Amino acid sequence: MQNDSQRSHPVRMIAIDMDGTLLGTDGHVSARNLAALQAAEGAGVEIVVATGRRHSYAMRQLRGLGLRDENVLISSNGTVTRTIGAALLERNQMQIETSRWLCGHIDEFRNALVITFDTVGTDGEDARGSLVVEHLEELNGSIGKWMAANEPYIAQVAPIERSLEGEAPIQMMLCGTIERMRRAEARLLEHPGVSAVGVNPQEHTASEVALHRTEYPERDLSIVDILPAGCSKGAALLRLATKRGVRATEILAIGDNWNDVSMLEMAGHKVLMGNAPDDLKQTAVERGWFVGRRHDEDGVAEAIEAVLAETLSRTT
Repeated sequence: MQNDSQRSHPVRMIAIDMDGTLLGTDGHVSARNLAALQAAEGAGVEIVVATGRRHSYAMRQLRGLGLRDENVLISSNGTVTRTIGAALLERNQMQIETSRWLCGHIDEFRNALVITFDTVGTDGEDARGSLVVEHLEELNGSIGKWMAANEPYIAQVAPIERSLEGEAPIQMMLCGTIERMRRAEARLLEHPGVSAVGVNPQEHTASEVALHRTEYPERDLSIVDILPAGCSKGAALLRLATKRGVRATEILAIGDNWNDVSMLEMAGHKVLMGNAPDDLKQTAVERGWFVGRRHDEDGVAEAIEAVLAETLSRTT
């Protein structure tokens, strides 16, 4: 799974995406994946979950797995970092004026817009108003299951700018068909204050916000996350690793989509899931990344087992 240079650096931290990676098609962690996580922790490797989900929504699947309260959950694509026990480690918020400007800049797409606020309490739960929308119909059509699951947290506010009169948001999100969201991304990138995160990011010296794209071709669904500048899974993971005294070369990153690219790029060991979009798998092949098994084939477990076997071979 690793080339010779990677083998020279043992893994001390494993960062794992959730949807399409750790979670199977049923939305749960398989017994084999869970056993692999436990084996890694038993071997002294720190497990970090890095997801596009906000903290409380991620905890729906993570709660009850037996992960330690001290384990770290990087949520909202790197905007917020908390422990599984809900202790806040880091939070980045968008400037309110920038958020208001964005609502007007993407006016054509505001019926596909969700604004996220960090209202997580000490119990790890959110409150209604942590998610704000102006229109329901378009979002119910594109992400209906997500809307239903998050109904207790959604507030409908018109115009949506009214939600920006108090606390600053951590994230804005556009959801729709792949073609429409690529147009939305292009519209956003017309402004020099907006930069794209991923393979071949556009560099802007005065960047105010960063875009992260996630695509699900089989569902013709794309999500464009709009985050404070400098926020990404990779950036948050690197800051955490630095605090832990872990080098990037000692990190295994496992992901399946474009919003995982930043952490795959910075990690010394990288595994892209076999269910990743075809164009991303092609990029992985070109860059020499390992393409593993699918999320419904316990691809996470296979990747972790390989790393642990390599570690064991060093000590025997």
